[in-house]
Amino acid sequence: MFSARLLLRRCSSSATNSAQGGPERLYDSHVITTDFQKMVLAVGSSLMGLSDPYRADMVAVSGEVTGKNALSYMHCRMKANTEGRLILKDRPTINTQTVDFDHLKSLAPNSLGHTYVKFCKKHNITPDSRDPVQYVDDEDLAYVMKRYRETHDLVHAVLNMPTDMVGETLVKWVEALQTGLPMCIGGAVLGPGRFSRNAQFLRFRKLRPWAIQVGQSSDFLLNVYFEQRWEQDIDDLRDELKIPPVPS
Repeated sequence: MFSARLLLRRCSSSATNSAQGGPERLYDSHVITTDFQKMVLAVGSSLMGLSDPYRADMVAVSGEVTGKNALSYMHCRMKANTEGRLILKDRPTINTQTVDFDHLKSLAPNSLGHTYVKFCKKHNITPDSRDPVQYVDDEDLAYVMKRYRETHDLVHAVLNMPTDMVGETLVKWVEALQTGLPMCIGGAVLGPGRFSRNAQFLRFRKLRPWAIQVGQSSDFLLNVYFEQRWEQDIDDLRDELKIPPVPS
């Protein structure tokens, strides 16, 4: 199967590491790449991700190698917000080792935590499936990408958007407008090209104005310290974040 590491091996063998006197790894999963390698990765992963949106690994690589300016913007938005600054300071992680899903399941049915667990079960997803950040050459920005990636399913749950093709495209509209990440913009604009049924187009056209409104007018979702809000009523959270109900 096509992979980013295979592409790197094919495109160049000139990357250096710290043992050869080159740049040092900035975090455990960091992969050092040259500008040329990043360009090749950007083209290859973007083409693969757009041709097959379910190739999460390619979508992830594309987001990392094309998103430096957007990640800097996201980092600034987090630093400008009290809750966002606390997230950057604590650097929480969301996976089944750090989050007690049994506890979330025991919370009130309309709480954020219970809603999130129910959403994961309904769509058969787990936070452990997220790829580690590898190609971002800044430790702080790498965490911003990691946080964005780990909270993506929570955003789905908060927005009450399923993980089908239409739901993913609508969430990409929200994320594109809030973050400016090129891979989100690409997914938002080109996502409808993957629809195969008229009902999908109709649903998307009906809900796109809502997604645009959320992306433009709601609070920056990356500033939500979800781990400190598990017990909060999901409807109260949506009201606080200025997220309007999904049109029926």
